[in-house]
Formats: sequence, C-alpha cells, structure tokens
Amino acid sequence: MTDTQGSDGSDSSENSGSSGGLPSAGVSSSADAADTAERISSELYDLIGIKGKASEPGPGVSECEDKDPEKFFQVFHAWTFTPASADQLDGVMERLKKELPEHGWKVVEYGPDTSKNKNLSLTADNDEKKHSVKIGHFAKDESPNLNLMVVSGCYEVPDGEKVNDF
Repeated sequence: MTDTQGSDGSDSSENSGSSGGLPSAGVSSSADAADTAERISSELYDLIGIKGKASEPGPGVSECEDKDPEKFFQVFHAWTFTPASADQLDGVMERLKKELPEHGWKVVEYGPDTSKNKNLSLTADNDEKKHSVKIGHFAKDESPNLNLMVVSGCYEVPDGEKVNDF
C-alpha cells in the first residue's frame, strides 16, 4: 500500500488489489474517507505520546493511478508535529517502530533518508485500515519536528456519486 504523496515511491505492498500497486480501500464518499484519514492521524498523534502541537491542514484527495478519476480516489493527510521541547523527540522514532505493530501497523521501512542530515524515516502499513503512514524525524531543523503523511488505499465512490475534491 505504501505509495504516493510524499513517499519515496517504493511500493512494498503485498496486497495490490488494484492497479498502481494500491489495494482497494472499499466504497466510500470522499468526505467519509477524509474523516477516516483524520481519525487515523489522531490515533498516530496519540501514539507519539509527547506534548506538542500538530499542524491543522485537512485531508486532500488524489487520483488512483490508471483509474477513472470520477469514481476512484485516494485520501492523503499531511501534517507536522512539533514538540513542546526538541529533546522530547529523542527516541520517539525507535519507540514508534516498536509500538506501531502493537496497534496493527507493519513497519515496512525504517532508517535514515538520503538527505545530508540523514533524517530518520519510518514507513508503516495497516492492512486492516487500508492506510499507510510515512513519518520523518527532522531532528536538525531549526524547530525539530515529525512530518507525517497518512495515505489511504484506493476508494471507489458509491454508485451515483462522484469524487469530491477538497
């Protein structure tokens, strides 16, 4: 399921039920799918487990590769977590790597990225929820933070409906 919006482009999905390497996320309206992505982001926020502030952007909609954009869509929710103090992020990625599987997530990639700062990155899939998350730990930024990108599988709108962009 790992694909699209802010990911490194690798597809580590074993469950590629639709074209483009993305599994089907089922049938849903765009609004309901966006609500699901926000709930998943809230669960991830809780798992971070430290005091801080999350940015407020809402979910967005994108097309599913090689699918009719009037009927098929993917939801993404990008947000940033900034801790109350930078040292609170020490060890958070290692803890998330351990705790995410206890909550239905499978860590499919973990380690430094290719930037000069070698930012720590974690990608995890949740087959039950049909979502993936990529978390980047930007420890050397002026304001250290975590960047999160939650991405769904490919949804199909109910019969008679069209995909609504936000």
